[in-house]
Amino acid sequence: MLDSIPHSNVLSIARLDLTLSSNPRLHTYFAATTADRRLHLIDASPSPSPAVQSYSSFQDSPILDVAAFQNRYLLTASMSGSLLLYDTKTEQVLDQRKDHGKYVVKLAIWSSGTTTLVATAGWDAKVFLYRLVVDASETPRLGEPIASMSLPTVPETLLFIQSPESTRPIILLTRRDSTFLYYYSVASTQSGNSGLLTLGKQNLAPHSNAWVAFTPSDVQINPVDPSILAVATSSTPHMKLLVVKLLLPPGDTSTLETEQLHDSEPATQASQARANLLLQDKEEAAIMVNVSTMAPQTAYSTPRLVWRPDGSGIYVSSDDGVIRGFEAHTGKLAATLEAHVPGSKIRCLFAGTSKGDTDDGQEGEEILLTGGFDQNLILWKTV
Repeated sequence: MLDSIPHSNVLSIARLDLTLSSNPRLHTYFAATTADRRLHLIDASPSPSPAVQSYSSFQDSPILDVAAFQNRYLLTASMSGSLLLYDTKTEQVLDQRKDHGKYVVKLAIWSSGTTTLVATAGWDAKVFLYRLVVDASETPRLGEPIASMSLPTVPETLLFIQSPESTRPIILLTRRDSTFLYYYSVASTQSGNSGLLTLGKQNLAPHSNAWVAFTPSDVQINPVDPSILAVATSSTPHMKLLVVKLLLPPGDTSTLETEQLHDSEPATQASQARANLLLQDKEEAAIMVNVSTMAPQTAYSTPRLVWRPDGSGIYVSSDDGVIRGFEAHTGKLAATLEAHVPGSKIRCLFAGTSKGDTDDGQEGEEILLTGGFDQNLILWKTV
């Protein structure tokens, strides 16, 4: 158990490579945010030390997600809808936006060269996209969003994935009361498009007769095979775990438009039914694992999962204080970890390797870091 943070509910965990004003050498830290509006940086070396830095004043409400880029720029998303950009090297707030009405629940970052894209999803049922330019002559700013999108229901999570046909990013998004994965392309500004274009969707319950069988609440890409996705669902009374092959649509919008024109040709009712059945069969075949984790949850739970760094297994959260580990290929329960207070909500997970200075070329042993509403942050050494 890590006693390096004040006792408060743990809301998010991340591992970040950063340079600080107090340590200009590039170093790896665990970032933990808590319900008292603090963000704590903890040494991620094999023997973690007390928090080396705690931030308490630059957000007006608890931080729900955190990310970093260029090894010095920190992004935090809060319950109030605020998105803040902070420079850890100079200890300055560079920019702050409040485009969301409330609860920015997820941040996603995509960096290419001097350009970084930042996508945010909030409980106001909106998604915003920002473009930041980072070079030696200019300090990055969030600025006005380059694109926005209003959704029929609240988004649960989003992340960037790479197009299979190019180096351009695709946004994968899930939303409440829908069993689909939604794919969006990020249009270039030269094209004159609004910034986000719908590419397609993939049903995770293609043959279900229920109106909504579940909601994909958390999705994570396999760290070894980026074509495979793990999904934690909001189903009650127990979380379902799915391992799915991504059916990515073309990332080239011109190809997509050509296919849409072709699909718009007249079709009979029978041919449409056959096409729908073929699509459902394809979506069903893409589901590699579909198991009940027996991790209890309610309609108010926040399901979370994380891959083992070698892609062989998946850990999932619960509302009973137990972390469960599953084999990725079979869905078989492989581990039950009990150290949190029984009956407490596990809110966040991180799996990876312990490491300190990022330029020493050494990866540490495999670890799992978990935090929850028992106000504990627990470090596990896994095998």
